[in-house]
Amino acid sequence: MSTSGPRGAPPDVDTARSTRVRQLMRPAATTVEPRAHLAAAAYLMKKSGGSALVVTTDDGNRRPLGIVTDSDISQAVADGRDLEQVRISDLLGRDMVEVAPGTPVDEAARLMLDRGLHHLLVVEDGQLVGIVDVMDVCRALMAFP
Repeated sequence: MSTSGPRGAPPDVDTARSTRVRQLMRPAATTVEPRAHLAAAAYLMKKSGGSALVVTTDDGNRRPLGIVTDSDISQAVADGRDLEQVRISDLLGRDMVEVAPGTPVDEAARLMLDRGLHHLLVVEDGQLVGIVDVMDVCRALMAFP
């Protein structure tokens, strides 16, 4: 039995291409500064109920520098590192991956798959406007008839 649409019709590719990241993104309400320690990031994630925090500049402009995730914290714990000593800036060596609000959701999904990412920063004119995660993208892709 097919669940791809009425009478087994394939998903509507045009609809997938017309949905944009701006329709899925959430505001990156909880951010952290690079000089904060990993224990503080863990606390903020727990309090916000999220699985990632956006690392931003501490100059008031909230320019994004990267993302710290629950996986980063788990890896530090598994490595026996002291979460009170590890700074967020110690984890920011990898490339920051971002998308524009107008990015089609299928392109965002491909980027996440190609790079093995669970989160994408949404940036416009150098400013953080939101965050989208793999669950947001999956929900959007599953909604297509």
